[in-house]
Amino acid sequence: QVQLVESGGGLVQAGGSLRLSCAASRRTFSFYQMGWFRQAPGKTREFVAAISGSSTYYADSVKGRFTISRDNVENTIYLQMNSLKPEDTAVYYCAADQSRSLLSNRAGYWGQGTQVTVSS
Repeated sequence: QVQLVESGGGLVQAGGSLRLSCAASRRTFSFYQMGWFRQAPGKTREFVAAISGSSTYYADSVKGRFTISRDNVENTIYLQMNSLKPEDTAVYYCAADQSRSLLSNRAGYWGQGTQVTVSS
């Protein structure tokens, strides 16, 4: 059974930075794609970023501010979030799939989520 464990969430002021981590119980290169989604209160879950090999994908709302990366030795992916805005406040979920793009808004494996709160 695959486990994805997120960490790194917290409270930050607008303009600040946070780095989220997602540790996988299986080798990261065994997944077709890994990435991040988020869900704000009262809103539907939305795609944030994904990585496949050396290719990266971002939602328009985070382009230029967030960077996704992976460490295949540590079996971990990261989401570096800079220039944070109050509208980035959400629970952030790590996700992975063995064969499907996360841009479909679906994934075979999910983490438990980590809260990110950006104060104005």
